[in-house]
Amino acid sequence: IILKWKRSNVFIWCYSSLFSGTGLLSRPVFTQEPQDIIFPLDLSKSEIILNCAATGYPSPSYRWKQNGTDIDFTMSYHYRLDGGNLAISSPRTDQDIGMYQCLATNTLGTVLSRKAKLQFAYIEDFETKTRSTVSVREGQGVVLLCGPPPHFGDLSYAWTFNDNPLYVQEDNRRFVSQETGNLYIAKVEPSDVGNYTCFVTNKEAQRSVQGPPTPLVQRTDGVMGEYEPKIEVRFPETIQAAKDSSVKLECFALGNPVPDISWRRLDGNPLPGKVKYSKSQAILEIPNFQQEDEGFYECIAGNLRGRNLAKGQLIFYAPPEWEQKIQNTYLSIYDSLFWECKASGKPNPWYTWLKNGERLTPEERIQIENGTLIITMLNVSDSGVYQCAAENKYQIIYANAELRVLASAPDFSKNPLKKTSVVQVGGDITIECKPTAFPRAAISWKRGMESLRQSKRVFLSEDGSLKIYNVTRSDAGSYTCTATNQFGIAKNTGSLVVKERTVIGLSIPPSKMDVTVGEEYIIFIWSFNGDTVDLKKRCKMEHISSTTSTKLRPGSDNNSPIQIFTVQASTPFSVVVPEILSGKTHNATVKGNSIGIGEPSSIRIVKNQMPVVAPTNINGGGGSRSELVITWESIPEELQNGEEFGYIIMLRPVGSTTWTKERVPSVESSRFVYRNESITPLSPFEVKVGVYNNEGEGSLSTVSIVYSGEDEPQLAPRGTSVQSFSASEMEVSWNAIAWNRNTGRVLGYEVLYWTDDSKESMIGKIRVSGNVTTKNITGLKANTIYFASVRAYNTAGAGPSSPPVNVTTKKSPPSQPPANIAWKLTNSKLCLNWEHVKNMENESEVLGYKILYRQNRQSKTHILETNNTSAELLVPFEEDYLIEIRTVSDGGDGSSSEEIRIPKMSSLSSRGVPVLEPSVCFLSIVIIFYCFAIQPLIR
Repeated sequence: IILKWKRSNVFIWCYSSLFSGTGLLSRPVFTQEPQDIIFPLDLSKSEIILNCAATGYPSPSYRWKQNGTDIDFTMSYHYRLDGGNLAISSPRTDQDIGMYQCLATNTLGTVLSRKAKLQFAYIEDFETKTRSTVSVREGQGVVLLCGPPPHFGDLSYAWTFNDNPLYVQEDNRRFVSQETGNLYIAKVEPSDVGNYTCFVTNKEAQRSVQGPPTPLVQRTDGVMGEYEPKIEVRFPETIQAAKDSSVKLECFALGNPVPDISWRRLDGNPLPGKVKYSKSQAILEIPNFQQEDEGFYECIAGNLRGRNLAKGQLIFYAPPEWEQKIQNTYLSIYDSLFWECKASGKPNPWYTWLKNGERLTPEERIQIENGTLIITMLNVSDSGVYQCAAENKYQIIYANAELRVLASAPDFSKNPLKKTSVVQVGGDITIECKPTAFPRAAISWKRGMESLRQSKRVFLSEDGSLKIYNVTRSDAGSYTCTATNQFGIAKNTGSLVVKERTVIGLSIPPSKMDVTVGEEYIIFIWSFNGDTVDLKKRCKMEHISSTTSTKLRPGSDNNSPIQIFTVQASTPFSVVVPEILSGKTHNATVKGNSIGIGEPSSIRIVKNQMPVVAPTNINGGGGSRSELVITWESIPEELQNGEEFGYIIMLRPVGSTTWTKERVPSVESSRFVYRNESITPLSPFEVKVGVYNNEGEGSLSTVSIVYSGEDEPQLAPRGTSVQSFSASEMEVSWNAIAWNRNTGRVLGYEVLYWTDDSKESMIGKIRVSGNVTTKNITGLKANTIYFASVRAYNTAGAGPSSPPVNVTTKKSPPSQPPANIAWKLTNSKLCLNWEHVKNMENESEVLGYKILYRQNRQSKTHILETNNTSAELLVPFEEDYLIEIRTVSDGGDGSSSEEIRIPKMSSLSSRGVPVLEPSVCFLSIVIIFYCFAIQPLIR
């Protein structure tokens, strides 16, 4: 598809593609996001892969950020893209450590991935110097220090004794802390004497190291007596514990006798049943940590000599988790967006909003408060992929959704009216009208050429459907739904077929017989299921009119079927009107049969009642700032049903739940202006118009959307320029205004132009709609200075004009046509030659020539352009040709020569005209006259 439309229409084309039956276009959605990586430093010569993949159509493209800065893949081979994945070759700690995020983009927008942290795990070797000997008495407690070397990443510790490859096992006397790495012996025994070696493993670095041995010797100066416990391994006073994590508390004491370890909660609650203990109870493990596990915990170390305590507080924290996410939303232009996202977490998360990967900041139309985002007066540029980010100090999470802002005129191509709807007399029918339109279209209906009004039988629903109750044959016909919004109007027509109810009768019914009083006749008796049918019983029929309803019984038919009724009615606003109806209708005041017209029924006077017909064609808009202009089609007097008739106006801003009610007491009113200083320009309102009289309030119309008045545009277009294309044409161009509610809406632009000739009052004004930014102006005077400026307009009027620009139109094209044209036809080759045209001083210079040729006066004209005064054409052998030649100049095309008729070859031969075959076209008229026997045409 080649797009050569103005910008507003280009968007509408884009909309139709997005919502085509294929349904293919979709925003990027991550299927794989990068995760935190702790990479072994010893493998730094290899490659790190940070994963990222997303679905979407068109397929997303990818880019990456490191520590918030875009990675430039063109500047270094160190980083490369592998699909959506980021590959880092020969990673370096000083250059590559940090936070990474992936961005996936397609035509619908950009989405930002979670943050992934890249770190490097390592552990260095222990120093090789010999460790000092540790001397203790028997019965004394001792701590052997591990002292791990510099490292990054979680460590695990183990100790070996002498040359035994088995690690020292934990029991009541011995404990290896996984927090400090030290070996604790609560009470030394003679068998403990020997060499102890600490082994440290860094799982992320994929490396283990071994320290130098620490000798433990027993002193000979006595045995350690009993003493109370001394806690050497204690957990911190405050521990942050993540939701669902496994929390381990260490507590170990030295003492003689060996202390026992026990645990409790200080809030009086029992320890959770899920807790686990190590063999010596030196470790208390709380798996799947939850909010209720938060509190103070205490370790008690006791023996015969006393006890010692250690306590600390476990504080629960939780990364953010979504309770409410945002969802894809499709809204009409000028609508308002309301999104809310909610996340739980401890501490409570805070929220930020992003559009296409960039942070949103509040402005006049954009309101951000905690987890809510409100954008008013949506325009097409608000479309994109949005993300709500919930963050606390432990993590950040994203909820993603697409916003599409739609703007299009009503269109019935996808949902046309049903071609033919069929209903029986007395039945009900609904004809749906559901055009595609953004914003929602106002709907009106016509039957044939007659506008339909709401009544007791005709109902216009809010979704645009037309409902007709108790259908009569007169309802049959064509029905047209008209849909209107600010971008255009569309109509669609269907037909309603009304059929009589099915009547079950005999296969050979009795023949008809007309009998007059005094004559003999035959009696027919009918039965149903063996029971005689009483033909005198009649069903009551209900007559429904637009002013009132009444129940009538047909009078005696005097034994001759009633064929017609004559209905006579009058109102205070109209004369008596007779109407001829079918004899089956049973709703007449005067009856007749084949013998004659019967006596009329008594006159019934209908009292005033509430009006039942609501106004139609609710519309409006325009007006001044702080005004809401509402219009409708007024109700005729015969449908007002009483005195003191007027209109009720119900209005409220879109999104509000409270209606404002106004009364318009004028019978003939069809317009109301609601004024309120709080009304912001171009705000959408829901509007209903009803009716009332001295009997009460009647029906309300369906809801229509009407926009409040607006200010004129406050900005002048920039970048205005003008250029001349010919003696009578110039093109004015300018830059579109990026408008908002403060600067005033732009519906289009006005181009003003004038001359500097003070003697002649010549000025023109041309309007273009939408985002068109160029306009060709024709019908200008040649060689004249024209000034032009541009200003924006909307329903309130025009804004300030841009600074004037000027251009001089080209000189007039040459007035003299090409002369002395000669031609020669050889087989299917036509050679033409003519004199060069010299322009006058006040005319544009001749730049070339156009040859216009066609087979006859009705066929298509072909054009050949040349800079020479000769040309060669290939023409059909058996066709006459018509040819004109005209000049070409900056000022446009000049005058054409007289039309030349070139006869077909057979005509030339039959007239004895010689047909020669020179190798090239002749170059001068002299050669033509004296060297060839041909037909010159000289003007």
